[in-house]
Amino acid sequence: MPEPLDAYRPAEIGALIETAGVAKAALPAGRMLVLAVLAGCFIGFGAAVWCVAMAGVDPGFGPGRVLGGVVFALGLILVVVGGAELFTGNALMVMAAVDRRITVGALLRNWGIVWIGNLIGAAGLALAFGMAGLAEGPMGAAALRAAEAKAGLGPVEAVVRGALCNALVCLAIWLSFAARSVTDRVLAVLWPVTAFVALGLEHSVANMFLLPLGWIAGGEVSLAGAVGNLLWVSLGNVIGGAGGVALAYRLAYPAMAGK
Repeated sequence: MPEPLDAYRPAEIGALIETAGVAKAALPAGRMLVLAVLAGCFIGFGAAVWCVAMAGVDPGFGPGRVLGGVVFALGLILVVVGGAELFTGNALMVMAAVDRRITVGALLRNWGIVWIGNLIGAAGLALAFGMAGLAEGPMGAAALRAAEAKAGLGPVEAVVRGALCNALVCLAIWLSFAARSVTDRVLAVLWPVTAFVALGLEHSVANMFLLPLGWIAGGEVSLAGAVGNLLWVSLGNVIGGAGGVALAYRLAYPAMAGK
């Protein structure tokens, strides 16, 4: 007989994510902010290595985009394995809110504090890279191209790309909850993240790093363009993660409510 799958099943994953959502909502504000700053730095490191991989490469086509996705996955691996509070991943907390295990107010409190903490961590890391002279040369040129393209996106494109991106990010986190080892968790995260980066989708926290780094590198990135991108992409991230993944699985596995 075939061996049983050594992973949690989808209904069990849902119950684990709901329990995690309750714990996240109960975090003291100070601890939540620190963990959010860490997550912003973690995603920023992944985006920085992406800039290195894309330096001198055609950003619009080819295997370079896949390589960029593979190295960018470092950010979410650090979040998932190391432990941190990431705005995009916390869209899955909607499952706990739907089952009334946390209040809507607690959900919005978490999202607000974590979004701000992610911004502090990611933008602060971009500033540190600039002070270290790492925004110059090919790496800075890659960040510059990315930042100008992101700031130039229209609202509809930004929202839809954000929704598609966070569907894949939340699926990566969903799969990581099925894992029983660190190796399994890393592999579960790797491929969905590689896909969203290779496809050119929009991740709000990565943009919190790339937009300021591109501006530091000399890119023509206006404050209005950067703020608009972050707001529209964040909205799309919520739609894709909360609606496209969290609520879809909650409807598919209603028996996990209250576990």
